[in-house]
Order: sequence, then C-alpha cells, then structure tokens
Amino acid sequence: MSNFITETTPNRPVYVDNDPQSELTTLNLGPTHPATHGVFQNVLQMDGERIVSGVSTIGYIHRAFEKIAEHRPFYQITTLTDRMNYCSSPINNMGWHMTVEKLLGIETPKRVDYLRVIVMELSRITDHLICNGILGVDTGAFTGFLYLMEEREHIYEIFEEICGARLTTNIGRIGGFERDFNDIAFAKLNKFLEKFPPILREFEALFNRNRIFIERTSGVGAVTPEVALNYSWSGPILRATGVDYDVRVNEPYSSYQDFDFEIPVGTTGDVYDRFIVRNEEMWQSLRIIEQALEKLKGEPKGVFHADVPEFYLPPKEQVYNNMEALIYHFKIVMGEVDTPKTEVYHAVEGGNGELGFYLINDGGRTPYRLHFRRPSFINYQMYAPMSAGMLLSDAIINMSSLNVIAGELDA
Repeated sequence: MSNFITETTPNRPVYVDNDPQSELTTLNLGPTHPATHGVFQNVLQMDGERIVSGVSTIGYIHRAFEKIAEHRPFYQITTLTDRMNYCSSPINNMGWHMTVEKLLGIETPKRVDYLRVIVMELSRITDHLICNGILGVDTGAFTGFLYLMEEREHIYEIFEEICGARLTTNIGRIGGFERDFNDIAFAKLNKFLEKFPPILREFEALFNRNRIFIERTSGVGAVTPEVALNYSWSGPILRATGVDYDVRVNEPYSSYQDFDFEIPVGTTGDVYDRFIVRNEEMWQSLRIIEQALEKLKGEPKGVFHADVPEFYLPPKEQVYNNMEALIYHFKIVMGEVDTPKTEVYHAVEGGNGELGFYLINDGGRTPYRLHFRRPSFINYQMYAPMSAGMLLSDAIINMSSLNVIAGELDA
C-alpha cells in the first residue's frame, strides 16, 4: 500500500509518493486531450484505471477580460462577454447590458424584455443541446449529437437574421436591440418551434430510458445539496441535486415574472439527473418562448429599445446627415457620457448557472472595476475532489455533465 501524501504550496498542491513499491501513475488529462472539452488540465494520480487524487489547472487561455474592461467604454465590453460561454453568448451580452442599465437606472419597454427573453431562451436551448449531445458522444452514442447539432444550426440562423452573427453574436445594445426583429426572423422562429419538439422527443427516446446509458450515468458523480451549496454551485447541476434555485425566479429580470414555467429538479445530483434536468429545461424554454410570442401581440410594434439617446447609437443615416446625431455617436463610442459613481451587481441565469457582473464605477468613461461571476469557474472547483475514487471513464462523463466551457472557466 502506497504512502500517498498531499502537501500544500502557495500555488497548488504537490503530490509526493514516498513508497518506492508504489505503482501509482501520473496522468495528464488535458490540456489538449479531446475529453476535456476545452483547454484546461487535470493532473491525476492513478491506481490502474481508478483515480486516487487530482489537481485541476487552469490558465491556458487567460485573456485578462476584467483588466481589459477597465480600459474599454461600456459598449465595447459586450464583445468580451461573447468570448466567455460562447455556447450561449447572447445571455452573456444581455446580462452585461442589463448591468449597465441597472447602473444608469434605465427601464426597458416590455416588448424589449420579451424579445430578450426569446433570444436568451433560444441560447439556453443551444447550450443544453451541446452539453447533452456531447454527453451522449462520451458514453458511446453519436447519433443523438448529430440530430441536435442540426437544430442548433437553425437557432443560429435566427440569430443571424436578428443581428448578422451566429456564434459570438454581440447581440443587443444598452437599452434594447440594434434593430427590430424582421418578418424572416419571426418566420424562422415559428418554424423552429414547430420542428424542434419532435426532434427533442426522439432524442429523449434514444437516451432517457436506454439501459446502457442509465447504467453508465446513474450514480456517477452524485452530489448532495449541502455539498453543492457549500461549493456555490448554481444552474442545472445544482438543480439536479434537488435545490430549486433559478435566478429567473428568485431575482426576476427582463420581466421573467410575467411567465409561467417550472424549475426542473433532480433527486440524486448524479450525471443522469443533470442530463434529465437539462432536457426538461429545454421544454420549459420552448414554453417560455411561446408565451413571449403571445405577449408580443399585445405590445406596440416597432419598439425595440428604450428612449435613452445618451447611450443608444443613432441610425447611420442620421449620423451622416445630422450634427446632433453625429455628436451623440461620438460621445457614446468614446465613452464621454457622465455615469453615476456607484457599484452594482446584476445576475442572469446563464446556461451553466448564475452569471453575474459586479461593476464598480467611478463616473469615468470605463469601469473602475468589473468582475465576471463565471459559473463554470465556480462549478469546476469541485471536479478534482469529486473524481477521487472514480474510474477514469466515469470521470470523463462526469466532466461532460458539468458542461465546463473553457472560455467561461478562464476569463
């Protein structure tokens, strides 16, 4: 039996094996291993196929977003948020815009709120499609992934019609949207709402009661509600443990209080429960989108942003022909508009949990400090401790079920 010791240094734990007869081996899971779903690393001590202990390492794609934000006007920070969870970037965009609106005391029209809800719920669906589709691949089932990726492309076509971009969307503006949704966007949205439910039902038929899939995922990475809360988990993986915390309900934003939907929760907090919770959340997102479309019928057409000329870029034709519009355009782009000296925190329910923005403002053209609460960074802290004792194959699907996005893990 090996004498396996964990020592702590200021930087990271160091593993020392003092037993010359030990047969423990070191395995680098990442940063380039395809199973890591991004550029991050776990240094694992292995006893055969079983993990004895491990150390998680991040920092391979550190881009200093928070420091860059201190040198950018509020508008130019939107493109930074795109590069966090790029699987559902519109949620990042709108979370940031709502943070600035909270700072400035801007109230958006109901129609803007409902349009935002549609885009954010479509983004949530794309995020869960990727997570559950890849979880199927990591358990040996590739077919479902192909079905879901085709549906993700249809959502991207809707985004493209709204803002001209697909993955890193830079969608929306402070106060609303750059432009109104056109008829083609609504037509594509209605087509998606008609076509997607049968595909999702077929995907569930392939997995939900599949004996092989259940045996591979049930009981793997089970987490109690107490442990999940101690690690500040949020999002689907927290709800899989049975905790019904959802920012959309607990701290409503963008008029989510106007919608009727359920918060799916699990019981055991294992990989299978996380999969089921995400599947059910896609059904709830569809339900919310349908309600939003119905509510839009009662709102005045053509309203797609708040009346805040100090922060909303005027149309190009006005900039080219009107001096006042040109001045506003210059002041907004250069960040020359006075802002309150205060601090705010705003959170939205991202694809992986509570996505928060803590903004300290000194009245200047850029934030004095800006901190992104990235759910993947917080959720990931538990991966190495919870992997101890697992088989390597189980640790892989456990990582898939956490849906760690490297861009959000390491800002």
